[in-house]
Amino acid sequence: MSADRSALRRAIERGERDGGAIEFKERLTREVHLADGRMESLVAQLRHRVLSGDGEATYVVGVTDDGGIAGIAPDAFSETMDVLSLLAEEADTHIADVETWSAGDGGDGDDAGLVGLATLREGGMFEADNDHIVVGTAGHVDHGKSTLVGTLVTGRADDGQGGTRGFLDVQPHEIDRGLSADLSYAVYGFSDGIDEPVRMDNPHRKSDRARIVEEADRLVSFVDTVGHEPWLRTTIRGLVGQKLDYGLLVVAADDGPTETTREHLGILLATELPTIVAVTKADAVTDERLAAVEREIESMLRDAGQTPLLVERHGIDTAVAEVGDGVVPLLRTSAVTKEGLDALDRLFASLPKRATPEREAFRMYVDRSYKVTGVGAVASGTVTSGTVETGDELLLGPMADGSFRDVEVRSIEMHYHRVDKATAGRIVGIALKGVDEAEIERGMALVPRESDPEPVREFEAEAMVLNHPTRIREGYEPVVHVETVSEAAVFTPEDGRLLPGDTGQTTVRFKFRPYLIEEGQRFVFREGSSKGVGTVTGIGPRSEGGTGPARAGDDD
Repeated sequence: MSADRSALRRAIERGERDGGAIEFKERLTREVHLADGRMESLVAQLRHRVLSGDGEATYVVGVTDDGGIAGIAPDAFSETMDVLSLLAEEADTHIADVETWSAGDGGDGDDAGLVGLATLREGGMFEADNDHIVVGTAGHVDHGKSTLVGTLVTGRADDGQGGTRGFLDVQPHEIDRGLSADLSYAVYGFSDGIDEPVRMDNPHRKSDRARIVEEADRLVSFVDTVGHEPWLRTTIRGLVGQKLDYGLLVVAADDGPTETTREHLGILLATELPTIVAVTKADAVTDERLAAVEREIESMLRDAGQTPLLVERHGIDTAVAEVGDGVVPLLRTSAVTKEGLDALDRLFASLPKRATPEREAFRMYVDRSYKVTGVGAVASGTVTSGTVETGDELLLGPMADGSFRDVEVRSIEMHYHRVDKATAGRIVGIALKGVDEAEIERGMALVPRESDPEPVREFEAEAMVLNHPTRIREGYEPVVHVETVSEAAVFTPEDGRLLPGDTGQTTVRFKFRPYLIEEGQRFVFREGSSKGVGTVTGIGPRSEGGTGPARAGDDD
């Protein structure tokens, strides 16, 4: 909810005028304002306001015809935005931004109702490109992941103190401590025929991120993970739970590869993610030290069965052609001097989008959720397959009891830009009707209603033990990471045990609740210093309660 009410005051003071771009509405309802005759009149009114404002209009919602603040309940505000969105679509416009305030004299409670400003702009909602790549970063804490990404997306040189890391989507306490404690996101892009990338001018403005999405012909999104060992679970979630195209592993020149570096490399390779290694802080060491660190990284890659490819020696075109399939490009960078950033730009501008799954139906695993006043519950994640559009009827779940909830897509946003639809590989926030934000949990999935999903509590898998002090026996209980699911599970190896380095069959059963799991999904499991990877080979007994998906509210 916006704190500064000056924009609201200015809109009300300007008022409605026949030739103006401002319209006052107390509320809009489907029953009244979408009825035959009334809808056509409102669409014509909306077009008039947008034309009067040279392509932009402002709707003040929750006020009377004379500009008096009335305030409407949150549910009524949400319905008003839904109706306004439908009117905008008919008028070939779109809602670009919504700000809300309490109708009372200051507080942010809902008792007094809501009043808001909706900005509408000419043209339909933006449809993103099909060549959008998503890159996941990894590496040890303080090795400069966030700083490198912040410099890439803005083009600004770092101050030597990690200042550009604040340009990512991070929490205030992370900025204060200089450590990332959760996944953060950033975006920049490229336009056909323009040598310079499309970067952010003011990364602290949501509208600037939206501008990148609108202007660029090709987008590059970053999922910046966590380098601190206590948050390994979050790092695994970022590398396994997102629909990534490439991994970017950073190694600081003043520190070299660490045990965490090797662990993150193992996760990237285990999930079969084509990986690039950037040596950061090249400005902070001598040429001799830089060469020594490169040799350490090359040795680390060869130990992992990979072939290092020095970009400086072999060139960008070779790196693009060879990355993946056992080849890992390696290049030097500095966020302070911007050394190597041109090479990274050219690399990201040229890397192909990885193939999407054969499944045509929409699916998205929820990574996080939040509530937006006037919009409602929002589920955020990466679309793993298919396409989702505003108005689609979906299922959310499974819930703890194995049921699925009927929901409807209110709107879709990508990097703060509202889009009309999203396809596989997009990182999006989907506003949902029919569910409270408190009911949405990480690891749940959104799927079409007609897909008839079944909750899975137990599955068969081929597992490989990467590291374990002894042997894995029946009853072993690691945390399993599959898509955005992070859940304790019980292993029952087929032959009674699995040794380090072994690959074998095992039954995996989630301890507490079911999830949406399917054959072919890759997963990582860990428990203390023990780690391994696996592939789902078969779905075992379904969760208790029948063979079909139950829906919340269905009769027993």
